Parts: sequence; C-alpha cells; structure tokens
Amino acid sequence: MDKAVEQMQKRLQPLLPGLMGMQLTEISPDRVVATMLVRPDLCTAGGILHGGAHMAFADTLGAVGTFVNLPEGKGTTTVESSTKFIGSAKAGSTVTGESTPLHKGRTTMVWQTAIRNADGKLCAMVTQTQLVLG
Repeated sequence: MDKAVEQMQKRLQPLLPGLMGMQLTEISPDRVVATMLVRPDLCTAGGILHGGAHMAFADTLGAVGTFVNLPEGKGTTTVESSTKFIGSAKAGSTVTGESTPLHKGRTTMVWQTAIRNADGKLCAMVTQTQLVLG
C-alpha cells in the first residue's frame, strides 16, 4: 500500500469513513479512489446502499482530494454537495468511488465523485465544494 494511502487510511479509521469500512486505494492531487463493502447496516430496507452512505462515501473522497492539495497550515470543510442517484448497489457487493477535481482554487475546490457498483454501473454522481480554511 502506498505510504500516502496508508497514512490517510490510518487517520480516517476512527472516524465515520472507518466505521463505514471505506478502504482508500489511490491518492494523488488529481484523483482519489476507494472501495467500500455494502454491508446490510449501510442499506435501506430493500437491501441496497442507502443514499446517505453514498453521500458520506463521496464527501470523504472529495475532502481527501482537497486535503492533499492544501497549502501548509490550511484546513477544509464541505460547504455544498449535490448528489444524483442513478443506480443501486446490493448488500454484499462492493462499490468503488473515484473523485477528480473540477476546480482547485485558492479559496475553494470542487470535486466530482462517481460511485460505481461491482458491475461498473454508475450508482451516484456527487459534486461538492470544499472551502479552504485558515
């Protein structure tokens, strides 16, 4: 595992992403990728990944992307997020999220995250704006 991925995974482990079972697989200034097992406790009554779980997964990926692009001493927080739900992921399968920047500015960054099911079909597209703090 890449050192940056390992360090960020360790940082996220005691937080919501760790509780959800997110596993980072790639981190660079222009791409963040992770997987997550669709556990029954992350699903709706119909046995598909809950919309809020999609959103939390994507929010984390965009935040990580912003974090690795921050100048020394700066922080970030999400100020806006828009989700389009397109497909579903069943309990027991694994989803993959890929986040890429649409804008990397001095005061804001905008990241778009595609979440795909195990068949590679698009489940959700999330666009979020991250404020650069400090």
